[in-house]
Amino acid sequence: MKLEKKELGVCFVVGFLGLLSAATGFAAEAKRIRFYQIEFPSPTECIYPRSPALGLALTAAVSLMMAQIIINIATGCICCRNGPHQSHSNWTIALICFIFSWFIFVIAFLLLLTGAALNDQHGDESAYFSSYYCYVIRAGVFAGAAILSLISVVLGIIYYIALISSRNRDASVFVGSGQGNIAMGQPQFPPPNPVFVHEDTYVRRQFT
Repeated sequence: MKLEKKELGVCFVVGFLGLLSAATGFAAEAKRIRFYQIEFPSPTECIYPRSPALGLALTAAVSLMMAQIIINIATGCICCRNGPHQSHSNWTIALICFIFSWFIFVIAFLLLLTGAALNDQHGDESAYFSSYYCYVIRAGVFAGAAILSLISVVLGIIYYIALISSRNRDASVFVGSGQGNIAMGQPQFPPPNPVFVHEDTYVRRQFT
């Protein structure tokens, strides 16, 4: 299927936002606070260093959300559509990708926001069964969110292309059926052949 300029533009923008979300997610994983970076001035106090992971994770979350919004604005509400196209394979693929894209988006978005909040701690002290500990975010949280963000965007693009293909197929079928109806409306029997009447016969009938 050949995409138009507008459709290619949507795919390009969404793909760029997906790559940006994944890249900043991996960068947040690289810049997250490690346990050895925490200072312990006293047994009940933890001093966390400043980390750019917060800004990177928020950038990844915002980019992912923008990509999801653009896809859904460009395609409209798939759940509100009724018609014969629901039995097409392209529409089925679009529906499956739509569901999984939203499901993975929610997981990735929550991981990014939760990881950003937990990573941004300063001078906090925590008690757990009368003992103190300093919490750091586990390794792989931001990286997992980055991978899920990329998967969500890819599924969103597939959903967008499949839905467009389904719409184009419906339009071509509609045009074809319209032409068929016009052809059926034409007369099915040829007009009767003209009867030749001799000029003398016509003149006699006038005089009689």
